[in-house]
Amino acid sequence: MPRDSIVIVGGGISGLSAAWELTGGGAGPNELTPRVEIIEASERVGGALAATQFAGRIIDLGADGFLARRPEAVQLAKELGLESELLPIEASGASIWLRGALHELPTGLVLGMPTSSKTVRSVKGLSFKARIAARRDEIFAKSLKVHDDISIGEIVRTKLGNEIAYQFVEPMIGGIQAGRIDELSAKTVFPALFEAAKKGGSLMKALRSPPAVGDGPVFNSLKDGVGSLPEKLAQQLQRRGVVIRTDVAVTALRSTPSGHYAWEVDTERTTTTANAVILATPAPVVYELMHKLNEPFAPLTQIKSAGAAMVTFSVATSNIELPEHGTGVLIPLQSPWTGNDSLMVTAITFLDRKWGRLQRPEDIVLRAHVGRSDDERWAKLSDDELTQRVASELSFVLKKFTSPLQSLVQRWPQGLPQYYVGHAEVSTTAKQNANNIRIALCGNAYDGVGIPASIGSGRRAAREVLNWLGE
Repeated sequence: MPRDSIVIVGGGISGLSAAWELTGGGAGPNELTPRVEIIEASERVGGALAATQFAGRIIDLGADGFLARRPEAVQLAKELGLESELLPIEASGASIWLRGALHELPTGLVLGMPTSSKTVRSVKGLSFKARIAARRDEIFAKSLKVHDDISIGEIVRTKLGNEIAYQFVEPMIGGIQAGRIDELSAKTVFPALFEAAKKGGSLMKALRSPPAVGDGPVFNSLKDGVGSLPEKLAQQLQRRGVVIRTDVAVTALRSTPSGHYAWEVDTERTTTTANAVILATPAPVVYELMHKLNEPFAPLTQIKSAGAAMVTFSVATSNIELPEHGTGVLIPLQSPWTGNDSLMVTAITFLDRKWGRLQRPEDIVLRAHVGRSDDERWAKLSDDELTQRVASELSFVLKKFTSPLQSLVQRWPQGLPQYYVGHAEVSTTAKQNANNIRIALCGNAYDGVGIPASIGSGRRAAREVLNWLGE
């Protein structure tokens, strides 16, 4: 009997993780391991996870850390033999820009959500009206009907008012997702908030007992940056015999009416046969490949993405003064700047405070984030223009920020998938329709946008395929 064959379209962390699971995971390959081929359209694997040299350091061009209390990324690192390279975050906390000044965020927040009126009172940049709204939630909470799904914004606005929603909560949640809380699904983006809202009564009281988390650091990185993870994973996959083809685009999927292999995967120059296919690409690419096969894949068009960019600076230590504590600054949308313009920067990350491997006595390395689902001003600027604009804004927010030594612009036009209200149903339907024809879907468009979730998504898709092969 011919050897089983699996083709994975997309060589980001989800596709690579799927290949790792298909080839035995931590246990390694055996006599039943299928042939695995990864086809990646860009020149390298890893997708948004990449690293580069900057100011005498290795810095990440995408996410600089991952949630350590979700197991998937830590487990994969251990299976790859990288446990000794895991680095815990070295600082915590942040500040928020309110009413033209920086205010340290209090402890006791749940993903940016306050859990008591005392927490709100401690933030001097919030108005008396916001404090009254928080106290009202504790003693006479507003009612809210929650059905299958609801936006994060509707929950927070109804329960705690507009100011807390847009000036306090959105900078955190919206910043992580590059979206707007009035559009983002509470059920899929912030399940704890969704469940708290379903209980009725005080929202903050319901959030005071979050799910238990394990011990250890909240976030981890790797000694060569998170961007080294896909590179090292790809190296081990190749040693297992996985074929990795980069700079090659898949042009079509074709089902075969008979024979051992159900699919043929076409590129411009080749055709690869496969028992099953894993699609680990952005949702629009999946739709383009699949809508000609089956009408039920139209819901994939509902999964939109938001672009973003990051500008990293090296600044002489004498030319900048940072807040005393914390790993960065959150900036609410529409924060006034000059004239009728608003600040474009949505967050600032103090990279060398987060990760000790980046610390040097002579300079500070920090990163400014720009871009949301409804703010693409950054995309209209050249790299030089964007750098100058962001540097001007940083000199407005941070004391003494002058004369950066180096700068680097990284753009992510596709950015992050937006989990709109109803996303869970769209995601589940798309995956089920694909499974019906022996195609598995994975990636950050379906099961979560973070690195652990993306790894878990890829491994889940691989297990689905292995179950089909065993039937």
